[in-house]
Amino acid sequence: MKSYAHPESLVSTEWLAAHLDAPDLRVVDGTYYLPMQGKDARAEYAERHIPGAVFFDIDEIADTDSDLPHMLPSPEKFASRVRRLGLGDGNRIVVYDAHGMMSAARVWWTFRVFGHNDVAVLDGGLPKWLREGRPVEETPPFPRERHFTARFNHLMVRDREQMKANLASRREQVLDARDPGRFNGTAPEIWPGRRSGHIPGSLNLPYTSLLDPEAKTFLPADQLEERFRAAGVDLSKPVVTTCGSGVTAAVLAFGLHLIGHKDVAVYDGSWADWGRPGDTPVEP
Repeated sequence: MKSYAHPESLVSTEWLAAHLDAPDLRVVDGTYYLPMQGKDARAEYAERHIPGAVFFDIDEIADTDSDLPHMLPSPEKFASRVRRLGLGDGNRIVVYDAHGMMSAARVWWTFRVFGHNDVAVLDGGLPKWLREGRPVEETPPFPRERHFTARFNHLMVRDREQMKANLASRREQVLDARDPGRFNGTAPEIWPGRRSGHIPGSLNLPYTSLLDPEAKTFLPADQLEERFRAAGVDLSKPVVTTCGSGVTAAVLAFGLHLIGHKDVAVYDGSWADWGRPGDTPVEP
């Protein structure tokens, strides 16, 4: 069986339980719910979280002046917010979410965009941790501020103009993480005011295809490669991932990272940006 190219980026619940008290380790709850799901991730965090975990609010550690949801913040804002969470240079960060895997990869990707590569995802997330009867707590930690040096990596991010230019150049493959119904325009688009369909020429691979359907853990490396190839991805060429609003696109980016793909970016605005009425072409 083929091994992950970056096994250090995916940690098991067993590993985390054994290292919870490590002085350089920081745990982050990166749970996010779509507005239409009617859940409050911060309130759930307050009820129970992995001991010592801080809450990373995807909607607040963002460009809140943008009319698009949870777009990347400035390096200055990111550094300021994570510093207050006690996350900084020299920390090994492990991110989880309450889905098993949905939004934790977005937090993983965001840290890497701002130059912090010593960040991993908890395989199976909070559901697996709870199934195994591992400890949780209600009390929030009181972290000591830690310096964070933010260095923005523009190679990992794409915007609308770059995506429009790629329609002509076709230099990068575009891979959409939404379910087939939204991708094909046969199911309602969940972001209000957006058209249905997908970016012309893009491929479709629902992010859930990379996960064990029950455990919500990542598939082995050979199966991940198989899923990407079956979706039409040429693993020797650059990939840009997209989704509804730039969250689950990061799951695809993480899967590609696990198997060693070196040229992967995320379209930050994703369909919330591209699908607005305007001059962006749409295919059903």
